[in-house]
Amino acid sequence: MRKVVKVDDYTVDFLLTSPNPILHYQWDTWWIMDKKWCQDNNSVAPTPAAATSPSFASLNANGTGAFTVESHQPGVKTVFKPNPNWWQKPEHNLKEIVFTPIGSDATRVAALLSGEVDIIEPVPIQDISRVDSSPNAQVLKGPELRTIFLGMDQVRDELLYSNVKGKNPFKDVRVREAFFKAVDIELIKTRVMRGLSTPSALMIAPQLFPLSKDFTRPKFDPEGAKKLLTEAGYPDGFEVTMDCPNDRYVNDSAICQAVVGMLARIGVKVNLLAQPKAQYFAKVLKPGGYQTSFYLLGWTPGTSDSHNVLYDIMGCRDDPKSSRGEANLGGYCNKKMDEITDKVLVELDTTKRDLLIKEAFEIAAKDYAYIPLHQQALAWGVSKKLKVVQRADNAFCPTG
Repeated sequence: MRKVVKVDDYTVDFLLTSPNPILHYQWDTWWIMDKKWCQDNNSVAPTPAAATSPSFASLNANGTGAFTVESHQPGVKTVFKPNPNWWQKPEHNLKEIVFTPIGSDATRVAALLSGEVDIIEPVPIQDISRVDSSPNAQVLKGPELRTIFLGMDQVRDELLYSNVKGKNPFKDVRVREAFFKAVDIELIKTRVMRGLSTPSALMIAPQLFPLSKDFTRPKFDPEGAKKLLTEAGYPDGFEVTMDCPNDRYVNDSAICQAVVGMLARIGVKVNLLAQPKAQYFAKVLKPGGYQTSFYLLGWTPGTSDSHNVLYDIMGCRDDPKSSRGEANLGGYCNKKMDEITDKVLVELDTTKRDLLIKEAFEIAAKDYAYIPLHQQALAWGVSKKLKVVQRADNAFCPTG
């Protein structure tokens, strides 16, 4: 960005130093708030993930959206009402929205079936048939854009949580390849996800990258994985702790438990630390110091574009002045891929741009930078009184 020019109270010109074909998509991830409101309420800086109390901005609304917050009881209930001063014409007939967090799967399903609530998300996989057979509710199912994957600390000279001292096994590509080939993705799909997942070879959903069809996952090969570990100097495997949320993604802790068993077959002892998402993210994200050695994470590119994945998840995080790699928990770094990522950002020719993206993903695949697992399926429980559009980005759009 070269400069921003105010034209009038409702118009701003953005003058760029170089082309950017996805700028309008990047804007979709900008959340604009009133400067004076933030200053007056001590809410200029983001609240750290490890904070023990929420900021004023976490409990109070500021903006020009379609709904206003009528009341908010943290962890209990939030009531929204239509904004009478909204700048657009409403395309709904809603008079009130009540958001009620229900942590228990059984209680959440019971609330839908009894009519106490109109929408629940997600419907536990084991309850889908029960909801579909009920007279007053159904399950909307469809692919989600979020990719679930495994990551490894590749930057520390010694892992934080391992019995290997003085070196980091994950710096050896043979170890990363062994972990990849030890994961039976079809077993995860059929047993853990009950068919409601799409195994992936890439860190992005196929709907978002047309050349994804050119990539295939390495085959499940536990014997080959054992040989790779032996070649890398770990004939008896090693021990490592795995961080995993247990309430963030569909069957997240069950996926992690399955991976623990699969890695045990090649001699790797995984100590699973599965925690609620608040504790998990406070530990593994940047504010917590990326305190993880091996982890499960999910990612939906906010721009619906590969550049977001290449920059945020796969980019080198070695420049403290840059935002590149801020979500790269394991610190994977390949400067050649960063160079390609920078070209992707400014390339306006779609065909050339896709080939650059493909080249970048080929580098990551050769490096075994991550272990992509799948795109999980959406499963929304919806009252038959309601008409809802299910979007792949998991955003709610009531239409009637």
